Amino acid sequence: KGLAPLETATTMSNIRKMLEPHQLKTDSVETERILTVLDETIAKLEMGSLIPRIITSLDRFADTLGPEITSSLMEHKKLSNQMETLLSGLEEGDTARAEEQRGRLNLLEQRLKCSVRNVLRLLLANPLLCQTLKYGVWERGAPAEVFLKAFGEFQTFMIERLLTSPSEEEEKVQFMEDISLRIKKNNEAITALQAELAAAIQTREVEIRKRDNSIKDLKTSMQVLTEDYKVSIQQMKQEGEKQQEAELQAAQVRCAALEQEIKELGAQFKALVLEHRASELALRKRKCRLEMEIVNWMQKYDADMGQKQAEYDEINAAYNKEKAQLSVLMEKHALLLQEYSQIVEERRRCQEEKERALREEIARNRAATCIQAFWKGHTARIFVKNLREKMAKSKKGKKGKKGKR
Repeated sequence: KGLAPLETATTMSNIRKMLEPHQLKTDSVETERILTVLDETIAKLEMGSLIPRIITSLDRFADTLGPEITSSLMEHKKLSNQMETLLSGLEEGDTARAEEQRGRLNLLEQRLKCSVRNVLRLLLANPLLCQTLKYGVWERGAPAEVFLKAFGEFQTFMIERLLTSPSEEEEKVQFMEDISLRIKKNNEAITALQAELAAAIQTREVEIRKRDNSIKDLKTSMQVLTEDYKVSIQQMKQEGEKQQEAELQAAQVRCAALEQEIKELGAQFKALVLEHRASELALRKRKCRLEMEIVNWMQKYDADMGQKQAEYDEINAAYNKEKAQLSVLMEKHALLLQEYSQIVEERRRCQEEKERALREEIARNRAATCIQAFWKGHTARIFVKNLREKMAKSKKGKKGKKGKR
């Protein structure tokens, strides 16, 4: 029983999924053309149903529609008036006259159809204008709404049929047969349950009859008990009356005692009133004395506060003066601090320049030292080389002299 609603909901969702078209796209050019024709027909019907409303509000839409559409609508309105006049004056008696009027009616009907097509062609050529008119006209006639709704249902039916393949259609048919079989089984189960319910109702009626009989027996026994209770109640009343007389006598005695006590309490109350009046008079005098003291203290407080206010005004004036001096000093301090920061910055730059010049001088000295050392080494090498060459030449000269000898 707990799962029955869930199973029902699941079954209903399966039925919806099964009955919905599975294809989201058309599978042929003919289907696309049919759907396009249906959409265009819906658009034309919507605009065509708005034409009477637009004509009645032509002054309001004249600027939006433009001269060409306005003239077409005026022509359509003229043809509509002629059609209404001809229909109202249609005669049934004279055959020749009626035949002539029917011919004029057919001709006027053809012209009215051409006028409608022309107006729709001009309106549908401007989609923005169509949207403006749909939102501006607001409502259509009741027959037009019914027809549009019926045509929309026809369009939905056609889309479902066109987007449903033959295999899906067979599946739907099979599914509907399964649903019918399931409904038949459910109806049989409902019939069986109704029979069980009827049997249970009959059994309950039998139990109710038995219960009614037992209630009748109980009512009879209650009547017997009521008679017994009446006798006992009479006895209780007699006993209550005797007890009431005794209690009345005792209450009279208590009332006398209470009256005596009330008199004594009244005398005490009068004495207390006199005593409280005397104490009230003393308290009133004390209150007047305290009020006078409070007035004196308030006057003294006002005088002290006036003096304190004068001192505060003097101190505040001195504070404002010192504050102005402090602001002047702060401005001077800011200027001096700015000058000091400039001086420190200049000193820092001079120090950096000195350090940079010192580093450059050290670098130049090192470079000069290196160049001098290199030059000394170079000259020493050249000197040694020349010396070696001279020594070699001198040795060769000595050897040649010895050979000549």
